[in-house]
Amino acid sequence: MPEDSTEVTAAGIARLAGVGRAAVSNWRRRHADFPKPVGGTEASPSFALPEVEQWLRDQGKLAEVPLRERVWQQLAGHPDGAVTALIHAGCALLLLRDRPTAWLEIAAVSDARMAGVLPAALEHVLTARFGTDRAVPTPTTSELLPSVPLLRAAAELAAEAGAGQAFAFLFGRQLDANPRQYTLTPPGLAELMADLSAPAGDTARGNGRRPSRTYLDPAAGTGALLCAVGRPAALHAQEADPDLAALASLRLALHTTGDGAEAPALAVSTGDTLRGDAFPQLRVDAVLCHPPFNERNWGHDELAYDPRWEYGFPARTESELAWVQHALAHLREGGTAVVLMPPAAASRRSGRRVRADLLRRGALRAVIALPAGAAPPYGIPLHIWILRRPDPAHPPAPELLLVDTAGPETPGTQTGRDRLDWPAVRTAALDAWSAFDMPGRHLPVEEHPGTSRAVPVIELLDDDVDLAPARHLPPPATGGGAGELVRVRERVAATIELTSRLTPPAPEPGEPTRLTLTTVGELARAGALHLRTGTGTGHLSGRVLTEHDVLAGTAPSGTPTATADAEPIVLEPGDVVVPVLGGGSVARVVDDATAGAVLGRNLQLLRPDPAALDPWFLAGFLRGTANNRQASSYASTATRLDARRLQVPRLPLPEQRCYGERFSALAAFEDALRTAGRLGGQLVQGMYDGLTDGTVAPK
Repeated sequence: MPEDSTEVTAAGIARLAGVGRAAVSNWRRRHADFPKPVGGTEASPSFALPEVEQWLRDQGKLAEVPLRERVWQQLAGHPDGAVTALIHAGCALLLLRDRPTAWLEIAAVSDARMAGVLPAALEHVLTARFGTDRAVPTPTTSELLPSVPLLRAAAELAAEAGAGQAFAFLFGRQLDANPRQYTLTPPGLAELMADLSAPAGDTARGNGRRPSRTYLDPAAGTGALLCAVGRPAALHAQEADPDLAALASLRLALHTTGDGAEAPALAVSTGDTLRGDAFPQLRVDAVLCHPPFNERNWGHDELAYDPRWEYGFPARTESELAWVQHALAHLREGGTAVVLMPPAAASRRSGRRVRADLLRRGALRAVIALPAGAAPPYGIPLHIWILRRPDPAHPPAPELLLVDTAGPETPGTQTGRDRLDWPAVRTAALDAWSAFDMPGRHLPVEEHPGTSRAVPVIELLDDDVDLAPARHLPPPATGGGAGELVRVRERVAATIELTSRLTPPAPEPGEPTRLTLTTVGELARAGALHLRTGTGTGHLSGRVLTEHDVLAGTAPSGTPTATADAEPIVLEPGDVVVPVLGGGSVARVVDDATAGAVLGRNLQLLRPDPAALDPWFLAGFLRGTANNRQASSYASTATRLDARRLQVPRLPLPEQRCYGERFSALAAFEDALRTAGRLGGQLVQGMYDGLTDGTVAPK
């Protein structure tokens, strides 16, 4: 094996061959000529990628692997680590995009010669884009030598998709593979924060067309917030982690289009922002920031007399208020800062004096509560603070906008990472902020009970200065008022009547019928059905059927995974969907209303051939408790269902349809029971709320 050859794990081999990891383990046991491990551990060995590819090719097991998968395997198995490989690939892609002729000349020589001439070319292009004081160091010849095959492959990928898309794919895969190493800002949240920073009264707010402005992200992370900005004049960023700063620099450089005068100025620095501000004199139009939460060692003792604490010296436990004041210090007069905050920052007593001064001086303009699942930590409903550098020439109205995008009157919003309806959240936030921030507004902002309200500052300046939106937004009329409760009651009665009609007849006693069984795996091999696993990918505007939707019997509620690389699996009428985890007896037949959605993660799709299998017959037998137990395997913390092991009787199609009709009727009965329970709960809670808030009389 060549020195510094790319290595691949058993999971990577499985992806290359299009099989499960168990198959790779079987190959290692059965084939004496299977490549020997060259690294890793005994429990998780790694193998030389060239040897593995050759063995798979000789055995006829190498599937037609997409180019991007091969490039990713080279990057993930790089001897110096995936992050180093990704930085090298980003540098090469930037050279390819900005100086394509130079790249072609360099790529025409041998690997050793290419590694020798690349540093000078990269130094030129990196200096031209980032300047001499930059976060991306120029790699040396010895550092580049093991990366040359990867760089050639990345250039092939760029020829198919473009340099920016190639790097976005590789960076996205790195984030997906190591989610705990990075604090991520989801694309929907990044877009929302960028739109909220748009100028007051801008008619383009919310549609992605923002005028050229200067931006700063003092806690850049992966660069997601600045990537969401459209047509910036200049982008400035600072990140404490040197590797992450380099990756964010390359991501921003490759994300922005054009060159020369058309490309925005870009400056990314490395360092601790609060202790060592890289741009002390910088004043920008907008600051976007997703700071680290709950830091204790943010520099409280060293920074006691820092001039940035214009609104009060933050307590040691209030690192987020230090970031807020850092953002305000870098705004020009009238500039806007949009900062993601933990909900505790709106109500902790240790921060009440700073919050009070932000209110008195008109710097804090809005607090927007997001549903749980908007960003890590996903179990907490985070807040967005919108701040503005006071402009003496245009003093703001003494009001604070409070918005709850997960309120009962915000249509379509659901909590949970996989079920968040970003279009509904986006609409609720932008509509409320646009009405509040309208230039020259003289009329009061319309109040939306439970969702948004412009609160006079004087009402908030009490002993606690609690700015949590839920504590200041009056609840809406219960369930739409007493009239709506009457309508809910009528629907409950109608649903209960339907449930009674759909109740299955009493079973007839008889001898057990012995059926000849086959497995789903055998049916798939015979071509009677196709078996697929969900990815959750798709168009950003599409719907995703999630595991929760299948278990709860609800409409598709998920959003696509923006960084995933697999092709989406679009549902068709008659498909049967089975959850992978949990080991429960659940199977869903896709109807016309669900068709067109994308199959989500942790779901398996069984697409029967209608000439061989009835979908309701198939789904009904898949739900048998004993059947599921036989097909389930057990890990330390979860039960996993292998749909290939599920059993189905061998019956002629007419007999299948007879079973299918009964199974379909049972599903309709189950759905009616579920609807009755949901409406009944809504009626009961509405009555409780109505009796307690006075909208329903106790008579």
